[in-house]
Amino acid sequence: MTNLRLLALLAVLLVASGPRARSQASPPPSSLSVHWEELTAADFSEGIRRAQGTCLLPFGILEKHGPHLPLGTDLLDVRYTALHAAEKEYAIVFPDYYFGQIAEARHQPGTIAYSGEIELALLQETTDEMARNGCKKIIIVNGHGGNEHLLPYFAQTQLDKPHDYVVYVFDKRSPDHAALMPKTSPDWHAGESETSKMLIARPDTVHMDRAHQESGADQHRQNLPEDVYTGIWWYARFPNHYAGDGSAATPQLGQVQMDWWIDAVVNTIRAVKADDVSLKLQSEFYEKSQHPLETKP
Repeated sequence: MTNLRLLALLAVLLVASGPRARSQASPPPSSLSVHWEELTAADFSEGIRRAQGTCLLPFGILEKHGPHLPLGTDLLDVRYTALHAAEKEYAIVFPDYYFGQIAEARHQPGTIAYSGEIELALLQETTDEMARNGCKKIIIVNGHGGNEHLLPYFAQTQLDKPHDYVVYVFDKRSPDHAALMPKTSPDWHAGESETSKMLIARPDTVHMDRAHQESGADQHRQNLPEDVYTGIWWYARFPNHYAGDGSAATPQLGQVQMDWWIDAVVNTIRAVKADDVSLKLQSEFYEKSQHPLETKP
């Protein structure tokens, strides 16, 4: 090969390996962020491919959490969990989402409570937009107990009209059994478990010295049968928006519960990635629902 041809070949190789070429190459697995908002447009496309169209929507809230935890406790905890899970089993994690049901805390400072119509409409618009961007399997990871009715109902409304994606709801935040379990009861809101988790997720926001400033005891201000529901039940029992004893929290309990939660979300991501049935059944159901008289046993 002549010197001239050799120089020309070297020039081509230098251009091909230059900054522009490197920027177009797919980043190695360890460098591709799981944060939706941190990805470039090109990396987002690669992320969708790598995630097999699976995206997480961690769902929190803004509400009082006793006298010692931050308003965004549920959001901070669930995002910590989702991000760590997605790093173990790649998925793209949607940015902060706190537009859920929290009407029962409207009397407390810092609470952001949207109307039911806005909550459902915004969630539908959000999942529609996620799907338009390639998220065909959307896992809503719930971090807020007050969404326990809202999210299954939202998932059910996906049968109202055809969608080219599936919504999955994962709503479990603590193990039923573990080597280390909470010792106090009730342990519902800003109590031992939730405070322990925050000692792992965001210890800088926890004020343990304030945990005894208010009572988290059940005040039993209603006298109704257990199976009779009324919207004011939470305020009747826990008007301080504190249900438990946060002073009993420990980092050890928090680590056990967070490790369990992360692993549970990892298992959920893997199961959803492997699911090739739900969308087919969803489409089949909608088609049959348009012609119910033609449905055969």
